[in-house]
Amino acid sequence: MDFNSDHFSLFGLPRRFRLDMNDLDAAWRAVQGVIHPDRFAGASGSEQRLSMQWAARVNEAYQTLKSPLTRASYLLQLFGEKIGTEDNTAMPPDLLLTQVERREKLASLVSGKNAAGIAQFKDQLNDELQTEYAQLAVLLDDNTDFSAAAALLRRVMFTDKLRLEATEAQATVEDQEFQSQS
Repeated sequence: MDFNSDHFSLFGLPRRFRLDMNDLDAAWRAVQGVIHPDRFAGASGSEQRLSMQWAARVNEAYQTLKSPLTRASYLLQLFGEKIGTEDNTAMPPDLLLTQVERREKLASLVSGKNAAGIAQFKDQLNDELQTEYAQLAVLLDDNTDFSAAAALLRRVMFTDKLRLEATEAQATVEDQEFQSQS
């Protein structure tokens, strides 16, 4: 194994957005079986440190490939395409307007303590993310249009961040409901 290999090579997987999660899990377990620190308990200190470094490297690669968002970002990085989240702050006006409207809707649901409404809102975001991930798969794997994939990924990042905020808001509202019933 090469410590400097890319995450896909580390697991013997193709550089593709579409990954079978069962294949990724099996590859991760196989690599862990070889490098896990428990296997090096009786080894020298330097071998134990190396095993710890490998375990950290393998776990980082696994977490990156497991998430569609980070997997797409990593693929674009491998193919030399900058996502531009740091320096490309000019977002399309329709995206910004949609985000403002969505945030207002979420704020309204939270202020109304509407946990069911927040759950439905979150489900809509999840559905949208699945559609966007399917579009990313076409752009990355089929069309190799990395520029268009980077633009779409920037949109996906907004959707995913809002989904996470909705998840937190739902938990907070449900927790408040539980507290008021106690």
